[in-house]
Amino acid sequence: MLKLVHTLLLLALVVLQIQLWMGEGSVAEMVAIKKQIAQQERENERLYRRNRLLATEVIELQNGLQTLEEQARLDLGMIKKDETFYLIYD
Repeated sequence: MLKLVHTLLLLALVVLQIQLWMGEGSVAEMVAIKKQIAQQERENERLYRRNRLLATEVIELQNGLQTLEEQARLDLGMIKKDETFYLIYD
């Protein structure tokens, strides 16, 4: 009887070890998922930096166009299409 209990316990231990190392949710799978997470975090950081640069570039372009338009209006007297310009002398 004791030998049967030992055999069953040993068999249960073997089955649990197999599941731990080779089954779904195993240690190997966990290591692979951690590597994927680290890789995705690096990619996310790279894309975040790129987005910040692009956002800065957009703001600079917007400000640049506004500055350019302001200069054209003040220095050259340019107006937009369908816009009426009134010049008032003091």
